[in-house]
Amino acid sequence: MDYEFSHRPSYTHLTVSLQQGESIIAEPGAMVGHSTSVSVETETSRDGLLSSAKSMLGGESMFTNTFVAREGSGQVTLAPPTPGDMMAHELRNETLYSTDGAFVAGTEGIDIDSEVGGLKSMLSGAGITPLALKGSGTVFIDAYGGLEKLELAAGESYVLDNEHLIAWDDTIEYSTRRVGDLKSTLLSGEGLVFEFTGPGTAWYQTRDMDSLVEVIAPRLPNQDSGNGIELE
Repeated sequence: MDYEFSHRPSYTHLTVSLQQGESIIAEPGAMVGHSTSVSVETETSRDGLLSSAKSMLGGESMFTNTFVAREGSGQVTLAPPTPGDMMAHELRNETLYSTDGAFVAGTEGIDIDSEVGGLKSMLSGAGITPLALKGSGTVFIDAYGGLEKLELAAGESYVLDNEHLIAWDDTIEYSTRRVGDLKSTLLSGEGLVFEFTGPGTAWYQTRDMDSLVEVIAPRLPNQDSGNGIELE
């Protein structure tokens, strides 16, 4: 399998080239197009890739699309729902944690686990349902805006806002906390943060979708605006 990114970094588009018999799993809505030699199977679980109890994919859709090159080699083109960059991360019998909504696709050999023990309950207050992407293969993660890589040496720490965090490896240590007291939390516009301590790597996005919604929402027309436009 080969892959190529285009239109980076603002509107990244992913083209995956599959040899006959190869496959890739992707989130519904990520598909832009595919060769006629590639078939699409929509499912809730798949042995060896998704176990039945874990097919909800955390905050992702409970359904996934598997693209299989059954009638010869072919291509699949994928794109995330928001403007921004994407990354490919190679796993070699390793685990990468990703936040809900950041996972786009994964190759054969990747197991997607949303039941990650205490981690899930620990992060529920942050509005994050983590995915544990395990095994050997390639995973594709998207970012809203730019994508930054944070590499920490042993003992080095850094604080990230939870709305910007998109992925972290299993060697890095972290804790979560609120920003200051209730007053400072409300006035600062910040909420829950992660403090990461190396050695290890985390990835974050340069834009926050919730902040964009807060800016746009007051400007949207409503039933009382008098302009005759109604929103469902």
